[in-house]
Amino acid sequence: MAIGFLARSRIVAPPGWTRWLVPPAALSIHLSIGQAYAWSVFKTPLEKTMHLSGTQSGLPFQLGIVMLGLSAAFGGTLVEKNGPRWAMFVATVCFGAGFLVSALGVATGQFWLVVVGYGGIGGIGLGIGYISPVSTLIKWFPDRPGMATGIAIMGFGGGALIASPWSSAMLGTAPTTGDIATAFLIHGLVYAVFMTMGVLIVRVPAEGWKPRGFEPKAVQAKAMISAGNVSAANALKTPQFWCLWIVLCLNVTAGIGILEKAAPMIGDFFKNTSTPVGTAAAAGFVAMLSLTNMLGRFVWSSTSDLVGRKNIYRFYLGVGALLYLVIALTTNSSKVVFVLCAMLILSFYGGGFATLPAYLKDLFGNYQVGAIHGRLLTAWSVAGVLGPLIVDGIADSEKSAGKSGPDLYSTSFYIMIALLVVGFIANEFVRPVKEKFHEPVGRDQVGSEA
Repeated sequence: MAIGFLARSRIVAPPGWTRWLVPPAALSIHLSIGQAYAWSVFKTPLEKTMHLSGTQSGLPFQLGIVMLGLSAAFGGTLVEKNGPRWAMFVATVCFGAGFLVSALGVATGQFWLVVVGYGGIGGIGLGIGYISPVSTLIKWFPDRPGMATGIAIMGFGGGALIASPWSSAMLGTAPTTGDIATAFLIHGLVYAVFMTMGVLIVRVPAEGWKPRGFEPKAVQAKAMISAGNVSAANALKTPQFWCLWIVLCLNVTAGIGILEKAAPMIGDFFKNTSTPVGTAAAAGFVAMLSLTNMLGRFVWSSTSDLVGRKNIYRFYLGVGALLYLVIALTTNSSKVVFVLCAMLILSFYGGGFATLPAYLKDLFGNYQVGAIHGRLLTAWSVAGVLGPLIVDGIADSEKSAGKSGPDLYSTSFYIMIALLVVGFIANEFVRPVKEKFHEPVGRDQVGSEA
């Protein structure tokens, strides 16, 4: 149990404290751990200086995503019990320490330390940090939960927009092992300082607090919201949890299938046309995808406050399938169509992450929403392997068969369409949680101050 400075009892907001300080506190964590999306900046320098293969240089990132899902799942209950300051502190220590251990690994020529540091230790920081502010934001913004979580999770999607140019500038054009080790060291220290701002600022609402003019019944009339609260243990017994697990897994699989291979994909698509895509243009395409990934987290999750969570996921999954179909049917006939479709798909990818906590709050209440969210993120770990495996594996197979251009990806795109349709169907089965899974009246104060 957290004690002293980190204890939940020490961060109960006094009367008059503004809830609008909580989103910046959350952003300080998510903008930092969002660096994970910029790992590719380090791949080529590590391969050249430490004589690694492309597969080897990707191991720290892959382990980091796996640990994100696992630590979020197993640490979710502790986050709910000990509070957001404790969770943010743990995330800060682990994420910063991961960079420091990685710096030591590069400096001593021990790549396994980079894998353990960035992927293992840092991955724990990713998972705990990702879920640390979610339930607190929902409690502070019961009137706009989609917008609140969208602001924070937008930071995770946009972290690479800061980290990528910053890391590239530090590494230079021909980095040595000393340059890479120094970059890791500086990253660890700077991110630790920046994340500490969130640790110091964050507060939880006092018992019984609610926004001025907020009427829970009026909000419930606008969306499919269950009455009562459900524990994390009971949530696992409900069909709603597993339907949403499928929805998240398949939506992420469809998005990450493009995100992971964006630069080579657009190059392959238009390679045999009169206007091939160069390296710089491909990099610009990746940047645009990162931007829409970030913006989608805020725009679509905020929209869900108006139209409801179930409806917005119908939009993500249904329109996403149609966009994949458009790409598959138009092949390389129009760069504009390809780019716009890909950008929208990535906005749905980001929006799916940001809307999820509010969807869980609607269904399972405030009681242990952070813990439930953590368990559901195991779907991300599965999708992080499944998406690249589908796209890369099929592309390699088609290339071996002598195919090129859009033919390398046609099969995988039709698979993505099918997966999104399955996700759409799973979302249709989501209903309010039955009362037999609800906690007794009065149990909503444990791990929840709202």
